[in-house]
Amino acid sequence: MKRVSLVAAALALTLSVPVFAKELKIGVVNSAVLLDRAPQAEAARKQLEREFSSREKEIVDAQKSAASLEEKLSRDGSTMTESERSRDERELNRRMRELQRLQTEFRDDLNLRKNEELSKLQRQIYDVILDMAKNDGYDLILSDGVVYAGKDVDVTELVLKRLESVPSRSK
Repeated sequence: MKRVSLVAAALALTLSVPVFAKELKIGVVNSAVLLDRAPQAEAARKQLEREFSSREKEIVDAQKSAASLEEKLSRDGSTMTESERSRDERELNRRMRELQRLQTEFRDDLNLRKNEELSKLQRQIYDVILDMAKNDGYDLILSDGVVYAGKDVDVTELVLKRLESVPSRSK
């Protein structure tokens, strides 16, 4: 009898306690889409093109110059004197080394600047997502590592729209 009254009391207690279950608001963003389609990404790409176009032209000119000398050597090498051919071969080697140096410096500098711009963009995206989560009442926003997200929780387009209203940060 004591047992039955304990069970009844426990049951009454659990039924009288209100349940506070809150519905969670969850969103998922596709980082790759944001990094590709954000207006700031396009602005960064254009800035890098402007910044590196003259150096790229310099490399193309150096390639043409080396190719021209190489063609001259293959075409006229057999009719040149030994000293002329030797001089032109040394000049070709010098141009090729210079070209390799220019290409390496260009590639290194471009990669460094791309990483700087990517870092800025990632920070902007993070700030926009954080602001959206706080202002729109999200409890959780997921990003990388999500295998599937339905269209009801995918907030990528909302983040893109908010990024459009954020000015691109300059250097």
